[in-house]
Amino acid sequence: MIKINRISKSFADKTILKDISGEFDKGKTNLIIGSSGTGKSVLLKCIVGLLQPDTGNVFYDLRNFTEADKDMKSEIRREIGMLFQGGALFDSKNVEDNVMFPLTILTKMSSEEKIERVNFCLQRVGLEGVNKKMPSEISGGMKKRVGIARAIVNNPNYLFCDEPNSGLDPQTSVVIDELIMEITHEFDITTIVVTHDMNSVMGIGEKIMFLNKGENMWEGTNHEIMNSGLQELDDFVFTNKVMKNLKSGTF
Repeated sequence: MIKINRISKSFADKTILKDISGEFDKGKTNLIIGSSGTGKSVLLKCIVGLLQPDTGNVFYDLRNFTEADKDMKSEIRREIGMLFQGGALFDSKNVEDNVMFPLTILTKMSSEEKIERVNFCLQRVGLEGVNKKMPSEISGGMKKRVGIARAIVNNPNYLFCDEPNSGLDPQTSVVIDELIMEITHEFDITTIVVTHDMNSVMGIGEKIMFLNKGENMWEGTNHEIMNSGLQELDDFVFTNKVMKNLKSGTF
């Protein structure tokens, strides 16, 4: 479980996050949603420690990450896997070396142990036999799956995904969503996904936090979101014709 308590963040004279609190459950796909510019990515960066919040605290299973010393922060970071928006693969490294990278910098595994773990993770995301391919030789969807393999290679307790479906076609997006959910359940990970994709929200939103203008305005599940009664959330959810028709029951 990850808990955030009264997180605020400003840049110069612009307030981005306003006193945000909430919990993200273990073994579930927890989504942070909202329109562009609402503070989703800033909140994610505060949670993982890429940004220091102005006020508030982040807890990883009761460990206060915000106020932890260097050793404790390093320990928690070793338990984190991250899937970046653009995949963030090293262009100069092949698939195998990309996935192996966290093991190289964070563990003392032997070469044989690292190869075995890399092969397991590539197999888990359906990419057997692509070890020696370069990122330029694989599709966008395959790059995202390589990114997932790299994110889970170190057996993380916490998995963060920043707009995992960015740049993907709808069919591939569903594959990536389902893979994230399967891995979350299979390994009992606390997963946080930042997205504005309503297909992802309805497909894997087991717990959802809706941000609007830097505030946490609603929390619930994908089963509850259609009838939230919150105008700001309705405006976000029903911006496209398909979702409007889904609510009205007309197609």
